[in-house]
Amino acid sequence: MEVAANCSLRVKRPLLDPRFEGYKLSLEPLPSYQLELDAAVAEVKLRDDQYTLEHMHAFGMYNYLHCDPWYQDSVYYTDNLGRIMNLTVMLDTALGKPREVFRLPTDLTACDNRLFASIHFTSATWVTLSDGTGRLYLIGTGERGNSASEKWEIVFNEELGNPFIIIHSISLLKAEEHSVATLLLRIEKEELAMKGSGFYVSLEWVTISKKYEDNKYEMAKRNILRGKSVPHYAAIEPDGNGLMIVSYKSFTFVQAGQDLEESKDENMSEEIKEPLYYWQQTEDDLTVTIQLPEDCTKEDIQVQFLPDSVNIVLKGQRFLEGSLFSSIDHESSTWIIKENNSLEISLIKKNEGMTWPELVVGDKQGEFIRDSAQCAAIAERLMHLTSDELNPNPDKDKPPCNAQELEECDIFFEENFSLCRFDGSTLKTTHVVNLGSNQYLFSVIADPKEMPCFCLRHDVDALLWQPHSSKQDDMWEHIATFNALGYVQASKRDKKFFACAPNYSYAALCECLRRVFIYRQPTPMSTVLYNRKEGRQVGQVAKQQVASLETSDPILGFQATNERLFVLTTKNLFLIKVKTEN
Repeated sequence: MEVAANCSLRVKRPLLDPRFEGYKLSLEPLPSYQLELDAAVAEVKLRDDQYTLEHMHAFGMYNYLHCDPWYQDSVYYTDNLGRIMNLTVMLDTALGKPREVFRLPTDLTACDNRLFASIHFTSATWVTLSDGTGRLYLIGTGERGNSASEKWEIVFNEELGNPFIIIHSISLLKAEEHSVATLLLRIEKEELAMKGSGFYVSLEWVTISKKYEDNKYEMAKRNILRGKSVPHYAAIEPDGNGLMIVSYKSFTFVQAGQDLEESKDENMSEEIKEPLYYWQQTEDDLTVTIQLPEDCTKEDIQVQFLPDSVNIVLKGQRFLEGSLFSSIDHESSTWIIKENNSLEISLIKKNEGMTWPELVVGDKQGEFIRDSAQCAAIAERLMHLTSDELNPNPDKDKPPCNAQELEECDIFFEENFSLCRFDGSTLKTTHVVNLGSNQYLFSVIADPKEMPCFCLRHDVDALLWQPHSSKQDDMWEHIATFNALGYVQASKRDKKFFACAPNYSYAALCECLRRVFIYRQPTPMSTVLYNRKEGRQVGQVAKQQVASLETSDPILGFQATNERLFVLTTKNLFLIKVKTEN
């Protein structure tokens, strides 16, 4: 049984600035331009039956403005006439109207159960498109940087079931074949759910390919992952050999050929059946009790103890196998058959006194039985931390903690927040990074030939990570830091979109209405400035700027390039020039 490698993210200390003093508010005006749209943006609002947090996360906060990473300062959106509109900016003072590059073949308004149209720029000449009704399109665009040669043509389209949105796609060129791999996101109704929201999240990994001697593209492969939370980040590796997901709750592949309804039945039956084993622990050892099948003899039992794992086989069938939570003294561990036809296994802890939260890592088939004497001992040890009074000792220097005074940035996020890497051939998890309280902030494409970067909060800073699937030992590289931005953004309670420039020169976030905040990287000072407290000269300063849009319409889309910010509302497209002239 292969076990996923537990990895960690390695922070580059030279990219951190422990002496960062904060952002200085700059009142320098930001050049801003406004374009009125010919037709309103095709916004699709949540229906009454889309009431869960997952629906809001996936669809309610969707970014309707798409930036082409292969051609900077080129953005796209879909209007309510079914047209995909493009604006490519060369010069701010000579802006043209957005132009139509493609028209969806279907009448979207005729479909009741639909999502918004989503688009992903697969390569410099390919685009994947969802019309929001459940149909996937593969489109050849030609060279998009040149409007004269740009011509969008459908080369593949197929109905794939329930409506979905596209979250990532890649183009693969091999010796005799061209393939496009796409990740599709759905939120499906779980009819047999007895607890939770009644919905599950489906990620479908679809591969479309064409051999060069063939005339058309065809569906080559479909794999489905299921989970209970919408992934913050999901991307296919550039070589198509794997998949990376950042999410609060883990995803697993549905077995090939297995019907989803059958999978639901299996999951339900697993929920209601008895535990396979029971286990207890003391400070020195653990005891595992297994009810043996009838007519099971000593010869039918095989128990293998290893320093970090255990393997139990009953009547030739694997019963329990996997990595233990911590190390054991495998030579001193034993097993016996009890009179009540049960198998009792004694595991001697290598690290005495350590409390194990689980027996076998990731195994949910057993049940832990806590000894009443243990509970009493724990309660006694914790007695000094409890009292019937709010503040039993008013003379203490520090008053009791008031939870209502905690800021959002002080909240500890779910412990199972993780980054997982899945192998494309075995469909198994190969690498896991426990992100703990490292809050996910946003993702950005720094290099279109690489996977998207993702930004996480580390303490008060925001750190940008670039995945490298080819480097097995150092798969995630720390490439940039936005000083104190993890703390600063926590105070923006109305924030909707978060982004940064592909060259990391600034980060920006926008609220639901009107306001845009820009945080620039520290730059050298042109004049001499002194820190009065420390009496030293300040060599550089990081600026914060605020732009206020002249509109009361909600913001639907937000994109950042090295030179400009694009902000989309229902009826207008705003351009904010961010790059300063040296």
